[in-house]
Amino acid sequence: MHPALSVIFFTVLSGAGYGLFMLVAVLHLAGGYPDASGSELQTQLAVALVLITIGLMSSSLHLHNPRNAWRAFMRVRTSWLSREAVLAVAFYPFALWYAWETRTTGGDVGQVGRIMGIIAVLLAGLTIFSTGMIYASLKTIRQWHTALTPANYLLLGLALGAVALVAIHGWFVGASPLLAGIALALLVLAAIMKGIYFLWIREVTGPTINTATGFTRAPVRILDPGHTAGTFLTREFGFDPGRRVIQRARLGVFALGFALPILLLAWVLTGAPVHWLNLALLSALAGIGLERWLFFAEARHGVMLYHGRQHT
Repeated sequence: MHPALSVIFFTVLSGAGYGLFMLVAVLHLAGGYPDASGSELQTQLAVALVLITIGLMSSSLHLHNPRNAWRAFMRVRTSWLSREAVLAVAFYPFALWYAWETRTTGGDVGQVGRIMGIIAVLLAGLTIFSTGMIYASLKTIRQWHTALTPANYLLLGLALGAVALVAIHGWFVGASPLLAGIALALLVLAAIMKGIYFLWIREVTGPTINTATGFTRAPVRILDPGHTAGTFLTREFGFDPGRRVIQRARLGVFALGFALPILLLAWVLTGAPVHWLNLALLSALAGIGLERWLFFAEARHGVMLYHGRQHT
């Protein structure tokens, strides 16, 4: 699959924003957030909402006609894309109410504010899950058609949000063992889940031209791919960066997305300057951005079997 830069920006930034919002709100509502009465809490929530909004706005850039984006809301019963769109819009009123109440009350929200915050957390999690299910529901792409896809989206969003949480907290107060521990745990879990995903797509075989055509008693081969020049299908579904690029990208994902942020977080906990947390956040964003590029680049659509390309 051809990686669309706008979709990469959308999934990475909105995932980080939803993850940050969920972690901040859960910690605050549970009474475990450091410095909940200061301006830090409002800054954390504002950054989360800005990341989500930028991500959602960038998602429309890959549309041929952005004016028809409203159609995405019309198929909630059958489309995960429609569910994602509805959940993303429904999240805002509850999140803004909760954020406004934390500002006006100095962090001591009332019962209504707590309910709004809980609903916003649930909607944020469901939105990320729906984004993952858009891809997991596609039976024509074996690399996506697995429960590991939405699980990775959720964990990667939470891990990015946790690193952002620690970095922003460092600007206001300094290193927090609690927040850094949460970030380290989520990064490790996300790395393990991503490793399982890479192993799964390597071991599980996809469809062949025999199974695609239904002729299974003898070998089938394509005599004519049907096109003498490139088409939309071959451009969008025939992207192949090569095995060497894929292997290097995987190393980059683990090095930038997980290893370097983990090392920097651990280093800051031992007494290093907190400004290294900024590098940890930038590294995590770059690594997960590369992961999302790889998510598309490794996908093999079944339609390419009819163009003479076997799945790998």
